[in-house]
Amino acid sequence: MNREYYENIKEYISKSVDRVFKSPNDLFKYPFIDPGSVYDGNLWDWDSFWTVYALAAYEKTLNDGGAFKEKLIEGAMGNVLNFFSFQLEDGYIPMMVSKFNQGENEEPYLIQKHKDGVILNMHKPFLCQQACLVSGLVGSFSWLEKYIDNLEKYFECYDRYYYNENCGLYVWADDVMIGMDNDPAVFGRPRFSTASIYLNSFMVKEMHSMAKILKNTGRNDRTDYYTEKANKLAMSIQNECYDPKDKFFYSVDVDIKTRSYDWFHKGLGVFWKTLPIKVQAWTGFIPMYSEIANKEQAEDLVRMHMENPNTFCSDFGIRALAKDEKMYNLEATINPSNWLGPIWLVVNYVVFRGLLNYGYQKEASELCNKTLLLLGEDYKKKGSLHEYYNPETGEPIMNPGFLNWNMLAVNMVLELTEGFSVFDYL
Repeated sequence: MNREYYENIKEYISKSVDRVFKSPNDLFKYPFIDPGSVYDGNLWDWDSFWTVYALAAYEKTLNDGGAFKEKLIEGAMGNVLNFFSFQLEDGYIPMMVSKFNQGENEEPYLIQKHKDGVILNMHKPFLCQQACLVSGLVGSFSWLEKYIDNLEKYFECYDRYYYNENCGLYVWADDVMIGMDNDPAVFGRPRFSTASIYLNSFMVKEMHSMAKILKNTGRNDRTDYYTEKANKLAMSIQNECYDPKDKFFYSVDVDIKTRSYDWFHKGLGVFWKTLPIKVQAWTGFIPMYSEIANKEQAEDLVRMHMENPNTFCSDFGIRALAKDEKMYNLEATINPSNWLGPIWLVVNYVVFRGLLNYGYQKEASELCNKTLLLLGEDYKKKGSLHEYYNPETGEPIMNPGFLNWNMLAVNMVLELTEGFSVFDYL
């Protein structure tokens, strides 16, 4: 491990971190944490989760008598409580809330559209995971006891609007704000047609976090329900998303019509429930993070795909899209951000954590070193960190001053050198 790079990254965090902590205002009832850079003042679902996840590790490197931890708990708990405050009667929670393009008396865009009857994507499956992070920091789940109904309604909303019963998977309503913004398996495709491996793999982890919350708040009558729900979803991912020929997990198309009503389709017709969308993206590794992959599948993901320089492996980490895909592109773009090949630190970390889950310590260490090289050189040359990077050169592509999941480099080092992992909170 390059100690100089690591210390420089921590120095950057120390100089920058105060600006991600936001006070309550006329839109947000509670303090909250934003991603920094161009996203100042926005409350995002998975972005706020990863910021808290990273800061929970960073806090372990401080010796300030607990002052930073207290501030972190206030902001992290505020993230969750703010999202609860925007929850609608049917359980819907928006994936982000911002004053951008919002008049003084107007409701947030996603809230208003849902009230108008337009079903858009909702809070990605990181709400229970973030609640578990807060509980890990606090050392208790008691603060969540009065919000169990909110969490139950959140899952009910997912089941009502986004669950495809035919294949047992969840689908995106559309391609807006899906996390991996321009994922070719979703971007530009018909509404409700893609069961994303991203969405479903993280949902398994979310359900396990819900089971943990229920167990620790005395709701044992519902704990098994969510554990079984997670296991059932994991089985659907195995049945529908894993391709034994390519030995890779794909998003799938659920827009399958059986047409059993006419004579031509009554024989050996459409008996399959989904079709694989064979675009190899980093999302195919998330089943290792969520511990869905079996031992043999993990071995193939690592040896055939993660370590392949012609697809995902670069000198600076994991490409967001395989290099040999026709959509591979490294241009600077926002709305959507570019996930068609650049290095994103959240990708590096999710793959890193998946490697440790399956005992690939050496490979995880190598990925950590690549991450430190990428960020350390950026800070040395530019005096800042950026949102995403060129996997061929390590050069930053856009958004200087970005903090958020870049701080996950600290998690990597602590997990390898001290055995401390925020993942254990989930």
